[in-house]
Amino acid sequence: MPLIKSISGIRGTIGGVPGESLTPVDIVKFVYAYCACMRERKPQANGEKYKVVVGKDGRISGAMVEDLVTGTLVSCGVDVVKCGYASTPTTEMAVVLSKADGGIIITASHNPRQWNALKLLNEKGEFLTAAEGQAVLDCAESGNFDFAGVDELGHVTEHDFTDEHIESVLALRDVDCEAIRNAGFTVVLDPVNSVGAIIMPRLLERLGVNCITINQEVSGDFAHNPEPLPSNLVELSNTVVDYHADLGISVDPDVDRLAFICEDGSPFIEENTLVSIADYLLSRASSIASTENVTLEEATAPYAPVTVSNLSSSRALRDVTEKWGGTYYAAAVGEVNVTTMIHSKNALFGGEGNGGVIFPRAHCGRDAMVGVGLFLSYLAARGAKMTEIKASLPQYTIVKNRIDLSDSSVIDFILSEVKKEYASKGRITDIDGVKIDFDEERKWVHLRKSNTEPIIRIYAEAPTEDAAQELSNELLGFVHRLIR
Repeated sequence: MPLIKSISGIRGTIGGVPGESLTPVDIVKFVYAYCACMRERKPQANGEKYKVVVGKDGRISGAMVEDLVTGTLVSCGVDVVKCGYASTPTTEMAVVLSKADGGIIITASHNPRQWNALKLLNEKGEFLTAAEGQAVLDCAESGNFDFAGVDELGHVTEHDFTDEHIESVLALRDVDCEAIRNAGFTVVLDPVNSVGAIIMPRLLERLGVNCITINQEVSGDFAHNPEPLPSNLVELSNTVVDYHADLGISVDPDVDRLAFICEDGSPFIEENTLVSIADYLLSRASSIASTENVTLEEATAPYAPVTVSNLSSSRALRDVTEKWGGTYYAAAVGEVNVTTMIHSKNALFGGEGNGGVIFPRAHCGRDAMVGVGLFLSYLAARGAKMTEIKASLPQYTIVKNRIDLSDSSVIDFILSEVKKEYASKGRITDIDGVKIDFDEERKWVHLRKSNTEPIIRIYAEAPTEDAAQELSNELLGFVHRLIR
């Protein structure tokens, strides 16, 4: 599998030939480039040393990669704060808590066990911008390396930020700890043999939740495909039913994605993670506004009553937001694009439809712990079963297809022709591929190209699966006619 280089970092399978997979040579090269670009991005006064936080998920290769990353940082004259096993959001928060100049997260997120990756953070604990990420890629390819001498080497300290992360979640004003404790929830947790097995049970215990954990050994030998999709959560679904639990909770290996299972073992659907929490936050703000006779804007202050997700996420978030008088915006796909728009709109809440919850009041990054605290508060406030809440949310179905092409050079032509054909038929958004919204029919279709393969991905959503598939097939047919 080729080494995948992007503005957010590098990822690949462990071992093999440098440049074709994730090898020690590639790790050293990219960490050096990160340090070099950090000096340009954030000049340090008086020649003070830079400080970078390093955290890792529970992957088998994690310790090896951590040693390489730490050693390279030290050899670049950078002090290192090692978090050890830490979720992605914990590492992001650690950058701010330790007043560091950046951070490197060692995780391949939901990819299988043979994968690992480096995710690169700025001094705010957020992903580098597109320009900053591209600068790192360019520097790594230049091969112009100049390491520190013996008297300028960095130093390493260790600090576990897990409890500080938990405390920050419990302190959020929208996490109703008392209501959660009084509800007496029983949950089944599947942390898929990674760092979620460390932090999630501690959080749930502090919230007074009875937690039954499966796949709890932090071995990196994942019990199933680690992406939290319904097809991979059969054991979790069965265990929820067996224990008569109120819900199941699934997180991916670095705990930045969150999915739920209903009390009957059915999937809550990961898109509904974002939608339900937005419903909770905005309904709570609306209630405050009514009780205190203030505007919705005053009730959500210092944030605006705005939500943000990416173009390929469900329309349901827009529906719920507008129901409570808020405003919805769509960003290009990618967490950094979503967080950029969250900042620009001063949004109360946002994220990605794959279960990536972003709550700026906590920090501007996807965080499953924050998501659990908010969702359980919602569940306690509603006093309803998971299946009842699911049924009360806007009902849509997303279908996903792709077109494999032999020549990636035709992709821009295809997208341009789609845009021309549908310009008079729907509302066009072209900040990331081409998205066509048919607002009256409450449906949309989004075509975007892969960054790594000659592929066009086609996502379509409508109130019914048949309608979504029909729309997807219509676009598939149009594209196939273009390339005959």
